[in-house]
Order: sequence, then C-alpha cells, then structure tokens
Amino acid sequence: MDPSGIARARVAIAGIAIESSTFSPHISGPEAFTVLRGADLRRRYPFLAVGTERGDAADWVPILQATALPGGAVDAGTYRRMRDEIVESVRSEGPFDGLFLDIHGAMSVVGLEDAEADLARAIRAAAGPDTLISTSMDLHGNVSAEFSQAVDLITCYRMAPHEDAWNTRERAVHNLLERLRGPHGRDPVARRPWQAWVQVPVLLPGEKTSTRLEPARSLYGRLPQIEALDGIVDAAIWIGYAWADEPRCQAAIVVTGDDAELARTQAAELARAFWDARHDFAFVAPTGTLDECLDIALGRGPGAATPFVISDSGDNPTAGGAGDVSWTLGELLARPELRDPARTVIHASIFDPDAVAEAVRAGVGGRVEVHVGGRVDARPRGPVPLSGDVFSITYNDPVAGTVAVLRSGAVHAIITERRKPFHLVSDFTGLGLDPHAADVVVVKIGYLEPELYEMAADWRLALTPGGVDQDLLRLGHQHIERPMFPFDPDMPDPELRPALHRHNPTSP
Repeated sequence: MDPSGIARARVAIAGIAIESSTFSPHISGPEAFTVLRGADLRRRYPFLAVGTERGDAADWVPILQATALPGGAVDAGTYRRMRDEIVESVRSEGPFDGLFLDIHGAMSVVGLEDAEADLARAIRAAAGPDTLISTSMDLHGNVSAEFSQAVDLITCYRMAPHEDAWNTRERAVHNLLERLRGPHGRDPVARRPWQAWVQVPVLLPGEKTSTRLEPARSLYGRLPQIEALDGIVDAAIWIGYAWADEPRCQAAIVVTGDDAELARTQAAELARAFWDARHDFAFVAPTGTLDECLDIALGRGPGAATPFVISDSGDNPTAGGAGDVSWTLGELLARPELRDPARTVIHASIFDPDAVAEAVRAGVGGRVEVHVGGRVDARPRGPVPLSGDVFSITYNDPVAGTVAVLRSGAVHAIITERRKPFHLVSDFTGLGLDPHAADVVVVKIGYLEPELYEMAADWRLALTPGGVDQDLLRLGHQHIERPMFPFDPDMPDPELRPALHRHNPTSP
C-alpha cells in the first residue's frame, strides 16, 4: 500500500440486480427477489472471505443486495422499500471510504425511466461526496449519463454467455481498493479517475452479440489491452438491453483512467469500432420460425445424433420473458407427427401452479386434462389444452417449487410451480428425463448456456413471440432515442464524441 493511501478502508456493499422487460406484462414483486444482508451478503462473494487478500484488505459492511431472475418491470413499492433500506443503512452506518455497488443495469421500475440512476443518486446523497463508488454490471445493462456521473468506477462483463460474472465483481472490488490504498488514496479529488462516456445508437438483442462470435469477440478482446495502458484503469462495452423501452437503452462505452485525454481517445475508438461493425452482428445460431426449426429437427434421418436443441427465444425467462407464454407448446401439441410416442420431444418450460396442482392430484401415471400457461402473458396464445399422462412429479426444487412433467404423445411438457430457467443437464435429469437421448429439446432460452451448448448435436434459434421477441422491429418501441440502428437503418453516422467527467467531491 502507498503511504498516502488508506491503510484499512471501510467499504459498504449494496445493490439491486434484475433485468426487466417492459414488453412483458409480468410484474416483479417482493417474491421475485432473494435479499441478502449482513454476514449472508458477505458470503455471497468468495473473494471477500476472511483470510483472503481482498477480504482482509478492508472493513466490509454488507448492507443489502437483492437479486432476481429476469422478469417484468419491478413493482414501484417493492423497489422503493429496497432502495430506502439501502439508503437509510448507508446514512446510519457510515461514513464509508468506499461502496461496492453490485447491480445488473437493466432494471425497469413501474413509473421510473432510469431506475439505476435513481438508485445511484440516492446512494450518493446518503454516502456523501467523498465516498468512492465502484460498480459491477452485466454487459446487457444500460449506462445513462446520469448513472455514470453518480458513480466513480464502473465495469461490466466481457463474456456472453457470462462466464466471467464473478471475475467482473472481483475486478470492481480490486479497482476500488487500488484507488483507496494507492497514491492519493486519502485525497477525495485525486483518487477519483476520469470517465470517458459515450453512447452508441445501436440496440441489439444479446443473441446477436455473443462474444463467442465476431464482431463481439474482437471488440471485447480489445479491452484488456486498453486497460493495460498507462493511465487507464478500466475499459468496458455495454451492449445495452433491447427489451425495455427507455431512452437509456442503447450501447455504451466507458473508459476510466487518470489520463483524461487517453481515456477519451480510447473510448472514441471503441465507439467508432462498434458503430462500424453494426451490420456484422448476427445471431449465434441459424434462425427460423418454429415450424422451420421443427421441420429440420424432425426431418433428420434414422440414427441422427441427439438431441437437436431449439431455443424458444421469445419467452426466455433469463432475458425477462414472463415464462408462461404457451404459444410454442401449443404448436408442438398440434404437430401430427408428435402424437406418436415413439419420438421424444421435451419442452422446458411453462410456469403454471394450477396445472401443477392438477398433476399432483392425479399422481404419477395418472391422466390429466388441463389448460397450461398463458395466464400472465396471454398475448401470443392463452391457456393451451393438454390431455396427457403425468410422467413425473418433483418436489421442493429451490427455484421452481413443485415440477410436473406431462406427456402427450411425443411431447414431454415441463410445468413448474414458479418461474425457472433450464440451463443445466441436471435440470432435466432431476425430473427423470434424459435430454441426451431426446430427439428434440425445446428450451426457453436465447443463446445456449455452456452445458446445453455442449449437449446439442445441432441447434436452431426459433424466432418465437413473447416479451423478449428477438425481432425487435415488431415489438413497437416508442421511447428509445431515435434515430437508432436497426430501427433506422439509413441513419447518418453519429458524432460519437465521449463526454469526460468525474464526480466532484465538493458537492453531492
């Protein structure tokens, strides 16, 4: 530690993390959030355990961190209660040298236009002007000027799928500690780096921006080299969140450092490179309508490798879909060739507690006549009639609650008591299903998470309807800034001039 730095800083931990689709009728209430406080919150971060380098580097004060599965906009009262608890605790337990703000960045709240800016401004007002705030985010978050100006350090994931989520949080903490313990750490002005912030008027779904593929792979590949430059602390690219209809929803670049002009130059170059590549972003897999994808999957000859995976992308619960859109299940049940139980087709999943209760009453092996899904988001299709047998019932899933698998011909429909994404092979095998042996696995997801990607013999991304429809042009955005690519494909080149700022500790 530099002798001019803080020997042992007091650092608070707080945040609210959710990805919210404003195109979904689902409302995220208190039941959606897992809220951690105190020692439970500190245990969330293995790199802050007692005895670790970072854990012993500061006095950590865990306040409140709330995390939810992506869904619809957050109920205003639910948000205010969590925000106010954070603010009151920051005020009463302070002062703090630093604060680690752990958020997603795409939270929408009913009645608010920029929820993260509202949260950051409230925390800043409570913490006071001298507290250094370091933020970790998902690269699908949104970075408005108002949010960026309320915090001091900011970084986001560099991988999609997000295999570096915990590395990113640790990087945010590392950057915070380095500023507090390093040269001028005791000086509230000198310890603050500059931020070069610029938005890029491009709004794309995450399924077109996977870092497994170009151009995202090369764009994100530039960040470690920029970060290594003398005078630079961090460089970050946000894709933005495509399924909220707010002015802040677009791509953004932030380069942070003590060399203001170098940060501005690097941010401008990254922004221009992103803009120049806008036409090159493509879906991570071949796409088609559901029927087109099923025709390919079911038309393969005998002995074809299994499983063929189809992403039911429009109702992806990990992007903000309601999770009960029944359109795809209805299409599967209507396919004549899927009435033959000689095939195995798995659909994951629909949450419908009433249908699950009917299955429980019937018992495994029992016959059910139920209507499934379409109760929260009925726009593509309302509840779908399903006549079939109860294949399995699984109790006490920590996310889904009770889970029933209903078999109708070839179709094995997974029905859950509560919303749940299916990302792991064990999510299927725990229900008595063998996804490797299934002819087709249809799962509500966009790009495949690692285990499903490795499992798939082949896959397609079906452009299905729902609150996170991949066809952005048919969603009907009204409040994003225009012109915006791809909504205005012939728009002129934007100026892309980064704004330089750093929080002024002489005023909140």
